[in-house]
Amino acid sequence: MASVTERLEAVRARVYAAEIAVGRPSGSVTLVAVSKTKPLAAIEEAYAAGQRDFGENYAQELDRKAQALAHLPGIRWHFIGNLQRNKAKIVAAHAHVLHTLDSLELARELDKRLAPFDRDLEILVEVNVSGEMQKHGVSPAELSPLLGGLAGLRRLTARGLMTVPPVDDDARAAACFRALAALAGAHRAHLRGEPLLSMGMSDDLEVAVREGATHVRVGTAIFGARSYPGAPSPHRDPETSGGSSDS
Repeated sequence: MASVTERLEAVRARVYAAEIAVGRPSGSVTLVAVSKTKPLAAIEEAYAAGQRDFGENYAQELDRKAQALAHLPGIRWHFIGNLQRNKAKIVAAHAHVLHTLDSLELARELDKRLAPFDRDLEILVEVNVSGEMQKHGVSPAELSPLLGGLAGLRRLTARGLMTVPPVDDDARAAACFRALAALAGAHRAHLRGEPLLSMGMSDDLEVAVREGATHVRVGTAIFGARSYPGAPSPHRDPETSGGSSDS
């Protein structure tokens, strides 16, 4: 069985090839290694191989891992799961980027919780581009009011958008990714800097890079498959019931 380091290198090669194939500069896509449910040793192995951006879905797991690995310089935590307001303090304490903002109420709670830590937080708004009922995120029509409401919050920086595409259908995924890129372009006045687009996972990262992804969220291709005791399917994320935000 391949090691974490070997699988990480294979994924990096895929990202590089995808960038070059569409004429994008090498390094234009950030690989977020999704380490949810995986042991600290696996994260440490990926870190030793040069990985710095890691994604977690569960607030309490993020808390435990961020504290245990606080000695690793330059490690960056991305929170990619559905976040409840009562867990906002944990994300405020540790995360560098939140990929799943979906309400002004959550934004206000995060802004309040960041103040005691004297921290800022980059945020991406999750958009349910596909319109699937089981997915989290705001509808495209709800995006403008949400982004406009963020303007008065001091510690949140709106950087871009995120989406989870339909599974096992590259054509539909590509359409969702193009739609997300178009939404980011239409709302870039509300975004700081060049818009970030978090889209693409283990099975469709090449499609996402082709359509403009700046961040891809890859878990199983790096760390191996996951299993969830008591969950109906090993592919079902028990906390993000709207569909996993990584693969």
